[in-house]
Amino acid sequence: MASIACIPSVPAPGDATGLRERARGALLGLAVGDALGAPAENMRPSEIRAKWGRITGYVAEHPAGTDDTEYAIFSGLLLARHGSALTVAHVEAAWHEWIADRDEGPFRGAGFSERGTLENLRRGLAAPISAQHRHAWSDGLAMRAAPFGVFAAGRPAEAARLVAIDGSVSHDGEGIYGGQAVAAGVAAAMAGASTIAVAASALAVIPDDSWTARSLRRAIAVAHRGERAVRSAVVIGGYPWTDLAPEAVALAFGAYAAADGDFTESVLTAVNMGRDADTTAAVAGALAGATRGARAIPAAWAAAIGPARGSCLPSMEGHHVLDVAELLTPGDDRKWRSGAAREPVPDGALPVRKPGPDDAPPARDRRRHARDPHRTRAAPHPEPAATPGPHALATSPALPVDPVLTMDQIPATDPVLTMDRTPATPATHAVTAADHPVTADLATAHALATADQEVRP
Repeated sequence: MASIACIPSVPAPGDATGLRERARGALLGLAVGDALGAPAENMRPSEIRAKWGRITGYVAEHPAGTDDTEYAIFSGLLLARHGSALTVAHVEAAWHEWIADRDEGPFRGAGFSERGTLENLRRGLAAPISAQHRHAWSDGLAMRAAPFGVFAAGRPAEAARLVAIDGSVSHDGEGIYGGQAVAAGVAAAMAGASTIAVAASALAVIPDDSWTARSLRRAIAVAHRGERAVRSAVVIGGYPWTDLAPEAVALAFGAYAAADGDFTESVLTAVNMGRDADTTAAVAGALAGATRGARAIPAAWAAAIGPARGSCLPSMEGHHVLDVAELLTPGDDRKWRSGAAREPVPDGALPVRKPGPDDAPPARDRRRHARDPHRTRAAPHPEPAATPGPHALATSPALPVDPVLTMDQIPATDPVLTMDRTPATPATHAVTAADHPVTADLATAHALATADQEVRP
């Protein structure tokens, strides 16, 4: 008889306060990881050790987010406006309105994939042709994918669907898969899934034979042996570009798994592995922040995160990740808050608010301004449209959820899956392991990694 793998529906957090805590943790965690990892970007572990020893906190005098944070804010605001009704046309219009047709900041279009996309858009090419450039496989979508998991908490498949729409303007193939894995993982973490279930949820939304899936499985399989093993299993030695989505996403998930979801260790593990350290640490921070909530983020790290400076995207200057987290989660009555107070903006434009009493000081002092990550509500911010779209929760008592794999609910007698686990609770529904290859892949990879105790140098 085929072994059985249970795939129950994971419940959403019991109250809106808990959901907002995880949402703030995910997006603030992304910004913290980005700022921590930025100085170590494109460096080898040996170079990091030679310069700083092991990085255990900020090493920059004025830590701040990079393009990872600003593009995540951009995508989060776009998602807050359109919700599940988001279309490729919405995304393309926003890229034109808020990036391509404006003056650029000092970092210009940021990464290679963004540069290629902007060049194509300015030449009049539309999506998905705008994503046909040499770096469509980059981690540029993965770095901005966390807001989709926050919005679709407990619904990994919906998070993956939405981020693919966003990514169709700038990415293709493995670049899309990397973004989908991150969005699905954050969505599962937002619903309280275990570390291994988060990884399995990421694997469940991408092709099993993709480069991203193979890298993810290798990283998770050796995560229990630490960061050196994860890096050896994933990194393409000698390859000059560090922004490969299959590599960066796998390093981030490996760091998260190696730390068992602990925020501090997840982020520092990603930072000290080097390569595209700002992105890998941002993704690891989003996963761990969604898992543990904003309170798990060290206060000194959180305090350094202020509103975006607009260094990469001038249009995002003054927006804070915590405001975006607030926009993407329902209120205490589990309904999306009214948008009546928001002034109308043209279709395709992003919400822009008037300055309020809790706003940042003038630009020259903005880097010192930060908000309390543990406050109950964010400062006033424009809300989504007054007429809710398909994402509205006005009549729903609880968030709908997708099936999310939970390894701790697999029967202990299952001969295929040999991971340690606590006693199971009764399953709500089940499928054979042959029908759900993610469980077998994770278990097989884990068994092989356990048998092989050698770590490549």
